[in-house]
Amino acid sequence: MREVTAPREAHHPSSGAARHVAPGPRLVPASVAALATAVRDAPPRLGPVRLVCVDGPAGSGKSTLAGRLADATGGVVVHLDDLYEGWSGLGRVWDRVEEQLLAPLAAGRAARYQRYDWDRAAFAEWRDVPVPAVLVLEGCGSAPAAADGRASLVVWVEAPADVRLARGIARDGEALRAEWLRWMDLEEQHFVRERTRERADVHVDGTAPYAP
Repeated sequence: MREVTAPREAHHPSSGAARHVAPGPRLVPASVAALATAVRDAPPRLGPVRLVCVDGPAGSGKSTLAGRLADATGGVVVHLDDLYEGWSGLGRVWDRVEEQLLAPLAAGRAARYQRYDWDRAAFAEWRDVPVPAVLVLEGCGSAPAAADGRASLVVWVEAPADVRLARGIARDGEALRAEWLRWMDLEEQHFVRERTRERADVHVDGTAPYAP
């Protein structure tokens, strides 16, 4: 069973102020079902929507967990890979998330976002997102401080850098190694600036199989 830190008591103010969390994570066994229960037990904070942010460095295992969690909660998953403007898009993605996804959903309206086509290096079709009970937002940068007060649960997924890089090269090919290394530097700066790991409710080890 994968080890995760227990969800910590968190204060979610109605404003965008940072949450106050107890110091020091405590490792306890958990499962996708347990995380799904935590999501269902949490109140919606994005209008009628329970927003779950699954953040962490590239190659750590976020996409797999996000998909499993969306299935377990009957939610909708949106991957930030579809919103980054290519390899340089991490720093600008949140404005797009706010405008295209969070603002309409917070008002109880359906959202739509424009998918980025990595092969064409251009934005492509628009995708509709009906108002879900649970929105799982997955990707590097999905839980900045700007999400505080609106996320019902913030999950941080981590794995050693060498494991993450090997996974990325296996998926994308050796030709993209330089892009991966540059992205890893950019995301590290982002996570330090946003204190993402420290602010997360749950820490997940991305190197072990997920339990049901």
